[in-house]
Amino acid sequence: MTVDITGGDTTGAATSPAADVTTGFLRDLVDQLRAGDTYGQLDRLGGEKLLDPFVLTPQRRRELGISCDVDPATEGRLRAYYQAVAAGVEKATGLVTGYVLDLSHEGFGRVTVFTGRLVVASAVLRDAHRFGFDSIDHLAERGEALVRAAVALVRTYPEVARDDS
Repeated sequence: MTVDITGGDTTGAATSPAADVTTGFLRDLVDQLRAGDTYGQLDRLGGEKLLDPFVLTPQRRRELGISCDVDPATEGRLRAYYQAVAAGVEKATGLVTGYVLDLSHEGFGRVTVFTGRLVVASAVLRDAHRFGFDSIDHLAERGEALVRAAVALVRTYPEVARDDS
């Protein structure tokens, strides 16, 4: 499966005041971002402020180069996003879930989310330097959809998802 990691249509609004960053996937994503902050620098920022870099407005997209290397901040957002997917699956199923991200400096790679011996999500990444979503709501929708699909796979193949090796 190839995934458009740029979030699709670029005509959407930057953020939505209706986005609830205290529940669901967005809460997991904020938790992952804060967990990676060893010095507590992000504690003073609210959830919406932490998620703002995930939103690529049309203006932000125009500012990105056509072919540039993936900067560490963007790679960090990619990692936090898929860590949040893994955390959502783990919460829903009670099974230890992890992910592997293989990303070249040019922005091409693959991400795999797994539990036990079961791959619950796999995506080919292209143009990772353009990783982002139209809005916080779109970010939440895409993350929740990945978690729901992964949980459905775990429930369909529970014997493979358990790590009984």
